[in-house]
Amino acid sequence: MLTLLTSMYLLVRAVSTQAEPIRVVVTGAAGQIAYSLLYSIAKGDVFGQDQPIVLILLDIPPMLPVLDGVVMELQDCALPLLREVIPTDKVEVGFKDIDAAILVGSMPRKEGMERKDLLKANVAIFKTQGAALDKYAKKTVKVLVVGNPANTNCLIASKSAPSIPKENFSCLTRLDHNRARSQVAMRCGVSSDSVKNVIIWGNHSSTQYPDVHHAMVDLHGSEKPAYDAVKDDTWLRGDFISTVQQRGAAVIKARKLSSAMSAAKAICDHMRDIWFGTPEGEFTSMGIYSSENTYGVPKDLIYSFPVQIKDKTWKIVEGLAINDFSQSKLDATAAELIEERDTAVAFLGV
Repeated sequence: MLTLLTSMYLLVRAVSTQAEPIRVVVTGAAGQIAYSLLYSIAKGDVFGQDQPIVLILLDIPPMLPVLDGVVMELQDCALPLLREVIPTDKVEVGFKDIDAAILVGSMPRKEGMERKDLLKANVAIFKTQGAALDKYAKKTVKVLVVGNPANTNCLIASKSAPSIPKENFSCLTRLDHNRARSQVAMRCGVSSDSVKNVIIWGNHSSTQYPDVHHAMVDLHGSEKPAYDAVKDDTWLRGDFISTVQQRGAAVIKARKLSSAMSAAKAICDHMRDIWFGTPEGEFTSMGIYSSENTYGVPKDLIYSFPVQIKDKTWKIVEGLAINDFSQSKLDATAAELIEERDTAVAFLGV
């Protein structure tokens, strides 16, 4: 009898101490990036192995039949952390009381489309989503913008959600960060986790600056600066930079589709770092709101900086030495972001 009571007590205690589900929305949920992403979120790879999840899948009305199929697959995975899956085309449902928003869906650039036309279409999308976040989401929500042009889309969403701190918004440059780590690792013949503290500065575009002046490489137990480990300054200042900048286009050319698997992995890395923090002594890259002239970057941009994260709060890594070569790259990508911002804000009417 005592054993039975003890077992019942332990069962009740386990149920009572189980974490409350968090609500996570993914937009563009019927697309290929989301298809590579949703399983990892629902499995616990992002928010923790003991964190139940309610997953909300938001997309446009024509994609609802596809979402039904995605829901069935998630159900068939029989994932113990997944409490509920909600497919919807309504922002008031998608953003209701959410803890995290992963905004994957955006208007892709079509053949013959001018960049200003792309910006205009996306301003409308992210103005609507920002307003919905402002109205329906928790004020503590963490928002990650993936859909391109990610930096400017993120800025528009944040401007359209004035009651949510701008520090809660970020855009994805972790894919570029991972690409840079991988390129250096392959060049040195080591695993990618042997490379740390690469930086992606600026825009998630071909003007971004992959910087390894502060990166370290573990060469068989001996940590060296990346420039000393690679021993090829010409490559690091030339082909390395252009390879990372153009990697997305190279993937599209090869597989006729955009980077889905690697983008999904980067999204997981980005959100997991927000939730659990960056390792001691290491930093990552993230597009965040520029509120001061840090490293000469103008205010009121979403700009990729090196950051460290603790308690779900990022902090720019300051005091890094920036040489003239690097500063010219930082300035060039900032100039592109200023042009994008001014065009988008004109459409927004702010």
